[in-house]
Amino acid sequence: MENMFRLMDQDQDLTTNRCIWVNGPVIVGAGPSGLATAACLSEQNVPFVVLERADCIASLWQKRTYDRLKLHLPKQFCQLPKMPFPEDFPEYPTKRQFIDYLESYATRFEINPKFNECVQTARFDETSGLWRVKTVSNIESTRTEVEYICRWLVVATGENAERVMPEIEGLSEFSGEVIHACDYKSGEKFAGKKVLVVGCGNSGMEVSLDLANHFAKPSMVVRSSVHVMPREIMGKSTFELAMTLLKWLPLWLVDKLLLVLSWMVLGNIEKHGLKRPEMGPMELKSVKGKTPVLDIGAIEKIRSGKIDVVPGIKRFNGNRVELVNGEELDVDSVVLATGYRSNVPYWLQESEFFAKNGFPKTAVGNSGWKGRTGLYAVGFTRRGLSGASMDAVKIAQDIGSVWKLETKQPTKRSTASHRRCISQQF
Repeated sequence: MENMFRLMDQDQDLTTNRCIWVNGPVIVGAGPSGLATAACLSEQNVPFVVLERADCIASLWQKRTYDRLKLHLPKQFCQLPKMPFPEDFPEYPTKRQFIDYLESYATRFEINPKFNECVQTARFDETSGLWRVKTVSNIESTRTEVEYICRWLVVATGENAERVMPEIEGLSEFSGEVIHACDYKSGEKFAGKKVLVVGCGNSGMEVSLDLANHFAKPSMVVRSSVHVMPREIMGKSTFELAMTLLKWLPLWLVDKLLLVLSWMVLGNIEKHGLKRPEMGPMELKSVKGKTPVLDIGAIEKIRSGKIDVVPGIKRFNGNRVELVNGEELDVDSVVLATGYRSNVPYWLQESEFFAKNGFPKTAVGNSGWKGRTGLYAVGFTRRGLSGASMDAVKIAQDIGSVWKLETKQPTKRSTASHRRCISQQF
């Protein structure tokens, strides 16, 4: 029997298939949500393993954001648990500063993700009462398949894992360049060109502003209503002001005050083609998770005519685009600021906690972080980095309470603990 087990283990070495038992939870995703959860677990002395499909932490920030990006909210609302931003950072840190902060965060809490491991499937094994997480990595032409066995699974892949590519008639035959906003870096190469920006969220507004600043001629497609608010009102963060007012006033009244103040700062934006929703900005965020656009200069460019606001697209025809109002535009390039979506339905084999859209079924509001059978979600409550941090603290406390009870809390901190299984069969 001993020889048979030795032979099985040798066979595992000759192949690229491995099975690993993880004492603590497996965290899928090494973005801010995954890092925050790992740090909080570390403080609870709970071992963990972080799986990341990219080759770096925070790949969305490092590889899929434009150069001019800054945090939209003041830094105190964006810092992760247990470690504030450096005091010398500006109120709205730049992309590079935020990445540096995250890298310092991972170093401080000794978070060492397993990079280039893309989760293919994750399912709960009813027989063993454990999660089986299968990953694939392709490094230097070698394909490696690993199955992680764990008691707890933390989904930290976030709301923006995959780009959304719209289906627009004729777009595939468009003769100019078409890119998604995640591939847009700077408007420098678009100088003098007519660029159609599809989408009017924060990304669409900022891409249009950046294009205008680089002497391009952007036209921004606005298909539906949108709340645009100044990033600051009287030198104070609009978001911070809203949070303060909500402590004392009902939501409907806060919305009315915000809209009056926004009108005083930005003027009547509807005459420029930006129609506001009937539901107030904070109510819309609370009910549907739709974030208001925080203006950092795009409205002034729209008012001056340097950014043109156009209605929805009907079809593309060569290098021309026909709009729903019958107007036609000559276009050199297209930037699709059409957003992102969760990729959870592609790999998580579970339907009770997560809905088909890849979000927990109770994701809007203060719940949506804990499912059954050791399943957790962090960063899906549509409350930004502050919401992800709160989720991370709750998850670590929940797992930590069980860990301490069952292990009689060791006096010294544990490191990520896992061991190799002899067989993938349970």
